[in-house]
Amino acid sequence: MNTVIDIGPVQLVLCLVFVLAAGGASLAHNLGLGKDLAVGTVRTFAQLFLMGYVLKFVFKLNMAAPVLGVFLLMVAAATQIIHSRVKQRTVPFLLPTFLSMFISYSVISYLVVGVIVGAAPWWSPQYFIPLAGMIVGNSMTAIAVSLERLFSELKSKHAEVEMRLVLGATPEEASREIVADAVRAGMIPSINSLMGVGIVFLPGMMTGQILAGADPLVSIRYQIVVMLMLVAATAIGSVLVVGLVRRRCFGKAHQPLVR
Repeated sequence: MNTVIDIGPVQLVLCLVFVLAAGGASLAHNLGLGKDLAVGTVRTFAQLFLMGYVLKFVFKLNMAAPVLGVFLLMVAAATQIIHSRVKQRTVPFLLPTFLSMFISYSVISYLVVGVIVGAAPWWSPQYFIPLAGMIVGNSMTAIAVSLERLFSELKSKHAEVEMRLVLGATPEEASREIVADAVRAGMIPSINSLMGVGIVFLPGMMTGQILAGADPLVSIRYQIVVMLMLVAATAIGSVLVVGLVRRRCFGKAHQPLVR
């Protein structure tokens, strides 16, 4: 049970058939995703192998500074990916997004690793980096969805928001429903995962531990912690990001800037 089957270079090359299948589907239906698939595949190999060597070095050092440095890099990279995916440039949202993610993810990662799991020290790389990485990676999509919904709703309901402002509403009052819709949109995927976990799919952490030979019941307990922490990270991160960015969507005279 404790022996992990190694995956060699030949097996990794064979996995490219899956990307070729996706590329074939893109060509057949003129989806225009061939370049993204190619770049994504190359980045997957490069980034994961690079991170593997970095983690070996960090694990060997077993010091807080490198562990927190990797965490900071994860948050910065996630922020940049969100910024590149959300097509809105009239309102600067890069810094508020980074600050919101860093604050919320730092608190949740500490609580999960140091308090709930009880790792000593709380920044133990074996626990902190994988768990914090799952928080950043899974919540990144939710925050991107929330921001996309915020900007699209402010644009499509520009006249309605402007009318409320003219009638004396504050920017917060005029955009309250839009903010709620944006946060809700970001939280729906994580809530859907809660509904289907264990029946529709076995999540990554649980699957990885089982493949490594861990007791399935121990893996399940870890996975429950992960699922609940992701809901919290999605909720807190979305609320903070949308709240901070919403402030930048209105000018000094309270005029809406998203058109």
